[in-house]
Order: sequence, then C-alpha cells, then structure tokens
Amino acid sequence: MQSNIEHTIIQQLLTDSQKDGVQKLVVGAVIYKDNKFLLLERVLSDFMGGAVEIPSGTVETGESLLTALVREVQEETGLILKSVLKYLGSFDNTSSSGKKTRHFNFLVEIEDGKIKLSPTEHQAYYLVGLSDAAFRTLNISDTTKAILMTAAHQ
Repeated sequence: MQSNIEHTIIQQLLTDSQKDGVQKLVVGAVIYKDNKFLLLERVLSDFMGGAVEIPSGTVETGESLLTALVREVQEETGLILKSVLKYLGSFDNTSSSGKKTRHFNFLVEIEDGKIKLSPTEHQAYYLVGLSDAAFRTLNISDTTKAILMTAAHQ
C-alpha cells in the first residue's frame, strides 16, 4: 500500500487527539470512483443502525492509523486498499460505550474487485454521487456529507 500522507502529519493527528482527551480512534476510507462514493448501510440491530457511512472502524491497540485503514477497508468491503491519497479531516462523536471518539478520514484508491459486505455490520452498499437524489435521501450524517464534499473537490 502506498501513502501520500507524511508521517509527521499522522504524528500530529495523534498528538492533538491525546491533548483533546480523545479516548477512541476511528479511521474512515472515502472511496471515490467515477464520480461516485462507496457508502455502507449499518445493520439495523447495530449501534447507529440504518446509518449510511463510509467504510470505517476502530484503530486497535498498537495499530497505526494507516494499518487500521487498510484492515477496515478489507474487512468491511472485501476490497484491497491500493493507496492513501489525502487526509480529508476529522470529526468527533461519542461511541456506543460513551467514549470521546475522533474519526480520521482519508481519500483512498482501491484495487478493482467485487464488494463483499460483512453481514454482521452492513446490510447494503450504495454508489452515490453528490448530485444524486440518494445523497439527499439516504441516512447520511452531516459530518459524513461534509467529508464527502471535501473529497469531491480535491
């Protein structure tokens, strides 16, 4: 996997999170191809069930942000991450366990492949453009929409 993200940027993100009292780190992959974003719909029985989001997940203890990004893309979509193109920004929220969570978002490129969802996590996937009606009607959070708009203008 290639990365255009400098190590110093990653270190600064981690340092800032620690200073801000962040208790949990999450990485998200913005997959943008042919003017469409890959979005996943969470299973209804899960935390934030029915939410439509980018492939994302928790950074495990001892794992780097980019290693977690590669793993989460593969686990949630079955796709292989080819390169990390750009850091898009972060947003904070509260996890299901009440922890202050920071969600780091990266624009990525993937290898060609077939999408295979993890049925315990996601019930559907969508390929959505910013001008598509689905962008306005799906249950996408405002923070995720902002990250997608940032990515589309790169």
